Amino acid sequence: MRRSIEIEGFGHGNVPIPAASRVANVVMTGGISGMDRTTHTVPSDARAQVANAFANLRAILVAAGATPEDVVKLSITVASFDLRGAINEEWLAMFPDEHSRPARHVMKYDHFTAPVVLQLEAYAVLQGAQS
Repeated sequence: MRRSIEIEGFGHGNVPIPAASRVANVVMTGGISGMDRTTHTVPSDARAQVANAFANLRAILVAAGATPEDVVKLSITVASFDLRGAINEEWLAMFPDEHSRPARHVMKYDHFTAPVVLQLEAYAVLQGAQS
C-alpha cells in the first residue's frame, strides 16, 4: 500500500503533491526545495537554500520512517555549479562516512524561477521495514 509523506510547512504551491511517497520499504521524494518551512519563503541567499533543502530532506526522511543511512541515491539539480561548495558541506554533514554514502548526481537546469537555485530528489530503501 502506498502512503503519502507530508511535513509541516513544506508543500507544493498549486497542487496537492506529497513531499514523498512510500511503498513498503521504498521511499521516493518529489522535488525538495530550499524553502524555509517557518517563513514559507525561499531565501535569496544560495547557501541558505542549500542548508534548508538538506534540512527539508532530513525532515521528510523522518516523516517517512527513514534516516540518511537509508538513502541510496540523491539527485541534485542546480542553477549553477558554483553551488558545489555549499552542497558538499551539507553532503558531508549528512553522510560523514566516506565508506557509506549514497550515489549522487548533479545536473544543471536553466529554468528555475528566481530566487530558487536548487532542488533535491532522494531515493531510499529502508532496512528491515515492512510498511
